[in-house]
Amino acid sequence: MRAFTRMSATELTLLSRDPGTLFFMVAFPLMLLVLHTGSDRIAVLVPSYLAMILAIGGISALPGFVVTYRERKVLRRLATTPIAPLAVLAAQVVAQLVMGLAGAAIIVVAALAAFGVDAPAHPAPLALAFVLTVLMTCSLGFLIAAVARTVRVADLLGLMIMFPMIFLSGAAIPREGLPPSLRAIGEYLPLGPAVTALREGWAGTPTALPLLALTGIIVVSTVISAALFRWE
Repeated sequence: MRAFTRMSATELTLLSRDPGTLFFMVAFPLMLLVLHTGSDRIAVLVPSYLAMILAIGGISALPGFVVTYRERKVLRRLATTPIAPLAVLAAQVVAQLVMGLAGAAIIVVAALAAFGVDAPAHPAPLALAFVLTVLMTCSLGFLIAAVARTVRVADLLGLMIMFPMIFLSGAAIPREGLPPSLRAIGEYLPLGPAVTALREGWAGTPTALPLLALTGIIVVSTVISAALFRWE
């Protein structure tokens, strides 16, 4: 447990030292929030931005880190130590969770203190939706890492998947502002139920369907990733 804790702390340090990831997971959502000052949709944007933060980390940033370890033979070397290579992947999830919490805390505090947004109506369902979204985005990140042969391919795939998803699912802009055809597509993307669950947890009536959808995506993505993943 101590070794895993140290590994998770190391992964978090590496993640926080990446300028692009740090900017887009922490500063960028806050900038978008400021740009919407005075908007009557700001209460809808806050939980949506939480989904965007986690998608940026899990889908865009995580695959590059994992493929880098594979290219540099880190995973193969760990196989000869008491620390299993699987622990590196679990540490990635912990790092994404902590960094996501940091970005979310900044957004939430700013929304409550500076923008007059009401506090979450259902903290427990909101927290569950947040954790499931972390696991879902990381499972997609591992799936990208499983099929990408190089870091460049992993980074490119992550960006190609993440950017359309955050816009079509309502994570970057409210789904209500999209044309009906695009809105329908966004509802079927993996980030769609995440946005729905987070919005329901913040100011709505929590339902089981988006949480079950997230769980299903996690299971399917994890199974496929495990089947395709190469340790070296």
